[in-house]
Formats: sequence, structure tokens, C-alpha cells
Amino acid sequence: MEARDNRDGSSLEVEVEAKGKRRRFTGEYKLRVLREAEALSGSGEIGALLRREGLYSSNLTAWRKQRERGELAGLSRRRGPAGKPRNPLAGKMMALERENARLKRRAERAEGLVEIQKKVSEILGIALKPNGEKI
Repeated sequence: MEARDNRDGSSLEVEVEAKGKRRRFTGEYKLRVLREAEALSGSGEIGALLRREGLYSSNLTAWRKQRERGELAGLSRRRGPAGKPRNPLAGKMMALERENARLKRRAERAEGLVEIQKKVSEILGIALKPNGEKI
């Protein structure tokens, strides 16, 4: 659908999706709605529940059948392979490995500077003690 101009020149924003999104309901949600529907006793209360949740009576019928067959119990679990338990020391080990790598880079940089200082002292003829100090 297009956005049309008003008489005053401003445009209206119309939000109509080209294709609607299919709603997916979790097993927990279905069971909760079924429990609520069964707890209601007055006339029109189930209709109010359905309007509030944006559902149809056919949803309740299908969900009741799924519950009777035992299909809803399995839907509340997460799908896919079970996650591996995390080692509590893994985070600390990763931090120590990063620190180790940082210190290695710093030591290599310091050794490079010492080598440059030695070469400069040789070029300028300045004698150095074994620990790198001037004589």
C-alpha cells in the first residue's frame, strides 16, 4: 500500500506488511492459555480471553487435542543439542592467556629497544657495561 498526501501537504505513514508473519506459540504459552480458559466459568469470559490474546476458538480446540496426545509437554523444552557445561576456570584461563600474550609482546618490544641501544652505542663509540649502563 502507498503513502498518500493529506490536503495540507503532509504525508501519512501507512504500515501494512506485504505478507503477514506466522505466529508461533510455545508449549508453555499454550498450556497457560488452556489453564486460563478452563478456569473461566461465566458466559463470554472465554471469548474475552480469546480477544485479549488475539486467538481463535479453533486454537483452543487444537491445543486441547495436542495436550491430550501429550504433545505439549515436549514443546516446553528447548530444541537442539544440550549445551556443554561451562568450566568455571575457562574464563580465568582466557584472561590469563591474553595477559601472557600482552606481556610477551611487551618483552619483545623491550628486547628490540635494547638491541637498538647497543647498536647506537657501538656506532657512537660509547662503551657500555654488561647490564647496558654507560661506563
